[in-house]
Amino acid sequence: MGTEIKKRLNTGLFLILLLILMFLYKPIYLFISLTIFVYSFIEFSFISKKIIKKKNIKLFLINILFLIYMSFILIILMAGINDIHLRIILFSIIFICVASDIGGYIFGKTFKGPKLSSISPNKTFSGSVGSFLLASATSYFLLNILYNNSFLENLLIGIIISFFVQIGDLLFSYLKRKSKIKDTGQILPGHGGLLDRIDGIIFGLPVGLIIISILII
Repeated sequence: MGTEIKKRLNTGLFLILLLILMFLYKPIYLFISLTIFVYSFIEFSFISKKIIKKKNIKLFLINILFLIYMSFILIILMAGINDIHLRIILFSIIFICVASDIGGYIFGKTFKGPKLSSISPNKTFSGSVGSFLLASATSYFLLNILYNNSFLENLLIGIIISFFVQIGDLLFSYLKRKSKIKDTGQILPGHGGLLDRIDGIIFGLPVGLIIISILII
């Protein structure tokens, strides 16, 4: 196993442990939520400065829009601190998002094949299919435990979440390509920056919450 893959695996296991601790302990939940909010904005500001080199109103507005969007994500997370039911839903959605990423990585590396888009040369159609499959399977497994809803509804939720996770991934791949950087940062060994890991989650989380609210709650 290569050094880079070992780093990626170890960091992935560490992030899963953090998620578990975050779910169990409110202070850790609060700390990580705030860290995500602050650090993602720092990384995005770095990217936006690379793309828009002049410090003008356009740069300011783009950063403000991202700040507003991440504030919306933070509000969603904060709502789950004292509401265990909402927290379970949020973490279920996060795991579906993570499953989408893992499915894309495994299928893409295994089957390779045609590129999905010129935006990101590492994204393939096989990876996209893997994202949908693993996200749907995870959605069915988790939501079937939590709710007595239909098989098709569970699969549909996974497919919709995975779609927006992939959109987020492609969007930030495009931004990194425009800014001529490989990773948004170096905080996560083997993974890059924080936004490299949560780019899909910050799109999949609010969409997943809306869909589950419509179909289940």
